[in-house]
Amino acid sequence: MSSPFFGSAVRMRSFQVSMLAAALACAPLAVSAQTAPPRPAAPAVKPKPSAPVAATAAQPPAATPVQSVASGKSTGGDDVIARVGGTNVSADEIRSYVAALGPRERAAFGQDPGLLSQAVRMMLANRIVLQEVVAKKWDQQPSIAEQLDRVRENAVVELYLQSVSTPPAGFPSDDELQKVYDANRAALLMPRQFQLAQIFVPLSKDADKAAEDKSRKTVEDIQRKLKAPGADFAALANDNSEVKNGGDLGWIVESQIRPEIRATVMELAKSAVSEPIKLDDGWHILKLVDTKASYTRTLPEVRDALVQQIRNERAGALRRAYLADLVKQHPPVINELALSNLLSEQVSAAR
Repeated sequence: MSSPFFGSAVRMRSFQVSMLAAALACAPLAVSAQTAPPRPAAPAVKPKPSAPVAATAAQPPAATPVQSVASGKSTGGDDVIARVGGTNVSADEIRSYVAALGPRERAAFGQDPGLLSQAVRMMLANRIVLQEVVAKKWDQQPSIAEQLDRVRENAVVELYLQSVSTPPAGFPSDDELQKVYDANRAALLMPRQFQLAQIFVPLSKDADKAAEDKSRKTVEDIQRKLKAPGADFAALANDNSEVKNGGDLGWIVESQIRPEIRATVMELAKSAVSEPIKLDDGWHILKLVDTKASYTRTLPEVRDALVQQIRNERAGALRRAYLADLVKQHPPVINELALSNLLSEQVSAAR
């Protein structure tokens, strides 16, 4: 369905589940039957139904809880969280995995525990593939071994550079954070927001006259009922519109409202209902439930994200300085002529 509201995704999940991991999501994972530790409950959030005008963003499939997985003990004494084939994933491995994530990813686990289930399934999928690799001795092929050496070399270099460019634990200080916040107040402005409800009657672009007449009659009937004393917009939306849940669209940022209807929304008083608006996807009748004026987000609101951004920028600066100093101590020497000849050979061979 088309939408008059456009905007970036309000949430972003960090995990892309492979086909193998998706297959694992449908399969029970057998583990020795011990009492499982209680799984943290997901926040009670009432989902909103999809709407043809809501500012939505594609989300990955919801994680399916691991079936028939209870904690057991591995031979090493660690708690076994999951098992597939002849391999286990222990509690310590998962703790290490979570500890290595950034603050945003860890926060995402707290908001949606199902993401951790997805991560475990991905780990299991990787283990299955690794078992195949070992069984076929695929990694021992000369060409593959050479590639693996390069991958390991790059990984070691990256991990080392991260270790020498990590800012101190106390950085930034409260004073430094306040200075950055003050210097960036303009970028922290939250635009005006509108809480909207809508009755939507769809009409395709290539609709014939009969379909247009029918939709117009439906809209006129809805409009007549809305103007009657004691009219209930939410009930009419549920009965006549493709936008259910009382037509509720939630809070929409001003810039996300389609230009064709933005002016109409701006002119509405609180609780007022617009005249029917015909757009290329159908008829829209809007109700302004409430408005939030634009405001600058406070330091407590943006503190975590701001700290992470400052630390990332400092880490980048430390890395560049370290590399520059290293190159200064060990100046590289390149035979440009030989390199040019080598390039010419490669280009000729590719033709």
